[in-house]
Amino acid sequence: MNLDETVINSCRENKLYIDESGSPIKCIDLFCGLGGLTHGLIRGGIQVIAGIDIDPHCRFPYETNNSAVFIKKSVSELSDVELANLFGDAKFRLLAGCAPCQPFSNYSRKGRRERNDTKWSLVSDFGRLVQKIQPEFVTMENVPQLLDHKVFEDFLEALKGYETWWSVVDCAQYGVPQTRRRLVLLASRLGAIELVTPEAFGQGCTTVREAIYRLPTLKAGCSHPDDELHSASSLSDLNLRRIKASKPGGTWRDWDKSLIAVCHRKSSGQTYPSVYGRMEWDAPAPTITTQCFGFGNGRFGHPDQDRAISLREAAVLQTFPEDYCFLAPGERIRFSKFGRLIGNAVPVRIGEAVAKSILEHVSKIDGGSNLTKSPVL
Repeated sequence: MNLDETVINSCRENKLYIDESGSPIKCIDLFCGLGGLTHGLIRGGIQVIAGIDIDPHCRFPYETNNSAVFIKKSVSELSDVELANLFGDAKFRLLAGCAPCQPFSNYSRKGRRERNDTKWSLVSDFGRLVQKIQPEFVTMENVPQLLDHKVFEDFLEALKGYETWWSVVDCAQYGVPQTRRRLVLLASRLGAIELVTPEAFGQGCTTVREAIYRLPTLKAGCSHPDDELHSASSLSDLNLRRIKASKPGGTWRDWDKSLIAVCHRKSSGQTYPSVYGRMEWDAPAPTITTQCFGFGNGRFGHPDQDRAISLREAAVLQTFPEDYCFLAPGERIRFSKFGRLIGNAVPVRIGEAVAKSILEHVSKIDGGSNLTKSPVL
């Protein structure tokens, strides 16, 4: 189905960030999710005119928190003509995206090299669109495992004619308070480009304490009356006893034997210590995943409250602002839904670092005289 002309016009008329000559720097965010990358880019000074994602649950948080249009469409069905129409006559075009990375995750490696390339076709679709419309700039965020696969080589092939930089980035160095490592790629048709250094960007929060200590106290199975996203999943009686026996930074190996799961008592279970753990106040959180709301799914126990972290705490650890609105009016919390959206998001701070890198690059090649930075949201 072709994009409605109204949608195209809405994107063309978005004027949050415009240079003084009237030609805006425009970005389209593929696989935008609920807007982590978009929000970071906007905060960093780049106009994002549209986000494209197949998940309808992303529309409300995306459009409510960002001055951009949400387009529900599979990127696999998006044509280069539609994308070019969305960009209009932009002087500089940035195509951004984080293709869904589940095929590369640590939890789905079995037989992955034998899987059909259709499992990773969204990365290929990203490359297809780059080749067709040749935007001035491209940025991609994904899991490091992508580097091990031919699909990444094919993506680089689609970037022929670009100056390209990529690296596996320790997100904690950019103010994301978790042990999250991600592949970040930048490409430019106009000259050499690279991600700003952590020193030039500024560190921000680096520990769990700095990120979530000020959030209200909460009990397992409860929600805060003023913020429904600040909700913690319930615990069984057994898991409540287990978390009370857990110490920050410890594992289930610290428990009394009566609390240890049967599967962990076997020799085959001894190699899985990274579950049923508490976070530490003065260290980064573990990587926030789609299952981060569950105490038994990783080291997602609150440092001193007897519960797993709340969905709001997970979002803050992903560097979303505390007032980022996730729930539509009247919508009820579904942990699996919001855990998936939050865990899959690009941390906002990474989006800001990408924006700073591109704006500095543009300033060097364009003199910087016709760029006016947008207000931080």
